[in-house]
Amino acid sequence: MRAPLSWLREYVTVDATAVEIARRLAISSLEVERVLDAGVADADGNLGRFLVGKVLEAEAHPNADRLRVCQVDVGEGDARQIVCGAWNFEAGATVAVALPGALLPIFDQPLDERALRGQASRGMILAEDEIGLGDDHGGIMVLPDGPEPGTALVDVLPIRDQMLDVTPTVNRVDLLSMVGLAREVAALLDGELHPPDPPDPAVLDREDVDVTIEDFAGCPRYIGRVFRDVAIGPSPQWLRSRLYLAEMRSISNIVDVTNYVMHVWGSPLHAFDRGRLASGRIVVRRARPGEELRTLDGTLRRLDPDDLMITDGERSVALAAIMGGEESEVTDETREVLLEAANFEPLGILRSSERLALRTAGSNRWEKGVDPYLAEPAAVLASRMIVDLTGARMTGHVDVHSGLPTRPVVRLRPERANQLIGLDLASDEQRSILEGFEFEVSAEWDVTVPTWRARDVTREVDVIEEVARAVLDRVPHTMPLRRHVRGRLSKDQRLRRLVEDVLVGAGLSEAYTWSLAGSDPDENAIRLPDPMTSDQAILRTTLLPGLVEAARTGLDAGVAGIALFEIARVYLPSGEPLPDERWRVCGIVAGGYEVVKGVLEALYAALQLELRVARGSHALLHPGKAGTTSAGWLGELHPSVLEGVWGTFELDLATLFTPVPERIVYEDVITYPAVLQDIAVAVGEDVEVGALVDAAHDAAGSLLREARIFDVYRGEQVGEWRKSVAIHLAFQSPERTLTDDEAAKLRGRIVAALAERFGAELR
Repeated sequence: MRAPLSWLREYVTVDATAVEIARRLAISSLEVERVLDAGVADADGNLGRFLVGKVLEAEAHPNADRLRVCQVDVGEGDARQIVCGAWNFEAGATVAVALPGALLPIFDQPLDERALRGQASRGMILAEDEIGLGDDHGGIMVLPDGPEPGTALVDVLPIRDQMLDVTPTVNRVDLLSMVGLAREVAALLDGELHPPDPPDPAVLDREDVDVTIEDFAGCPRYIGRVFRDVAIGPSPQWLRSRLYLAEMRSISNIVDVTNYVMHVWGSPLHAFDRGRLASGRIVVRRARPGEELRTLDGTLRRLDPDDLMITDGERSVALAAIMGGEESEVTDETREVLLEAANFEPLGILRSSERLALRTAGSNRWEKGVDPYLAEPAAVLASRMIVDLTGARMTGHVDVHSGLPTRPVVRLRPERANQLIGLDLASDEQRSILEGFEFEVSAEWDVTVPTWRARDVTREVDVIEEVARAVLDRVPHTMPLRRHVRGRLSKDQRLRRLVEDVLVGAGLSEAYTWSLAGSDPDENAIRLPDPMTSDQAILRTTLLPGLVEAARTGLDAGVAGIALFEIARVYLPSGEPLPDERWRVCGIVAGGYEVVKGVLEALYAALQLELRVARGSHALLHPGKAGTTSAGWLGELHPSVLEGVWGTFELDLATLFTPVPERIVYEDVITYPAVLQDIAVAVGEDVEVGALVDAAHDAAGSLLREARIFDVYRGEQVGEWRKSVAIHLAFQSPERTLTDDEAAKLRGRIVAALAERFGAELR
């Protein structure tokens, strides 16, 4: 939401700059993205060159069909001659004028005097887009009569303004309004709050307003007001400009009033052409099966029985709290308006909005829970503006509800507040802070919550938070002294940190990638029902694609020796509404299979595990250069995936950590010497060398202390589709020195076992 400072200061008097206001709000209330400057520059007297003028004469240019030569009084005594290209005004019009030397937002250089088709022009009559007050360039701004010629234009229009670009948290819907922001500023900066309090128009020629609510749970309150003799037309410039600065498009005076009041009070309104409602009545109900509505955006929407509808008793005319329908839209021909100032239950509005993929400024507020008490001041302000701006008569009013909610009352203990906040705040100061936020505090410390915070403040700790956020700038920047330590890391947390340390020690850098992806290797990957963008529509089932993109970014930037890892969750289809979330570690390293295998050997060694790799395959890996472990896979990335030679791995951490012992138990060092022997056997190409080691241990038992592959040979001497594997054997007993005969028998048992299981031939 964007809040123009000139608008905000209409409701709060405070001696603070825009930057000071932004800083205080950011500390205590909401996120302030930035402070924006809008309109013309305020430097070197530039604002003094923008004045109110009155057109004395307006004649056709003698040498140009599309230009006019005007004589304009700007309070200097003599009229100024200004050449203008607009034709939406005549003599007597009050206009906005820029004098020579003025710097406009649309120009790089100051305005100068010049001759246009032979006629001198000593200034410029302004359109709204030329000074940042709108997008319209169809004609110049015609101001209402009243300001004298020569009046500073900044006193009439917000030609120079600053705006707060703010984002409230979900629980602070009250801050999506100018009054809500003004209330915060007044309380935090010791300002004076003066919210709008216009007189409610009198009801003339009273008539009944027929409003029926069939679902009070969905619509707790509905205020309906009828206006006759409405003159639809453009809004005055001040209203158009305020809406423009708040990022709202001006449509017509009636629609602009509803948008304006929504910004003032935070309670959205809607206006219906009452003449297009059946019998001019309103019925609030749920949608019927198969019912459809063409909304104001021109889309025909199929409704669900859970959708709350505004109807005229015969057909739906609006999606409650979301968008009106085309058939009841206010048009230039409208002469009778029914104004809706209602209140709606937030969760149902959120569900309908998400299901229909339809978000509006109004639904954004309703789904957060708007105060039902705001409907009345919003209706009064809107009624006052409609009567004043359109010349209408208010002829009917009704307020339908089943009883408004009572204000929560919470007992506060000031000493408890000090304990939680960590500051020693006097009771009187705590009371003053709460009363500044318009909480009522009794002598017994019963705190009555204002209606606009009733959904949010319901417990003592919530009230303490209100006190705390007013004094956050006093909290010391140092951490409090820690005298007691409770809790400890779980086994998985400790091991995850160990994995991080080992991988960083191996030269890899940690990366963070998106949990959402545009595609996934698993065709059953979970797709979001309503993704924000197409490239973030699927919950990832693997970390590798994200790291590949990170590595590609590094390559494009000219980085060499890229080595990345990520420890994060993946989301596996489970057949249930929620996915199976698993912690994974994934790495990608320039250099190929050998490099990444060395990284995993270091990782497994740190975990006191043995790395056992079996032949495998993976859609993103090079055929023949992929392996599997009990916890995942490793291999060489397929060259079509990423340019260059890359090694990669991905392991499931829960599976990896399962065999890690809670406690490492060491054996005594054997003092008897080992008998060392080497053998070489020829086996088929499809035999995995790890299986040979396992078979050797099975055959020799505990006396075989080590079996290690130290060479693999392929060539003519062993034949086609065969390989020679050299194995280093170490025989050792903890009780005595083994004899050569004992070692030879053990060696023979190993050779026999390899021959029997794998057809191995001793070389």
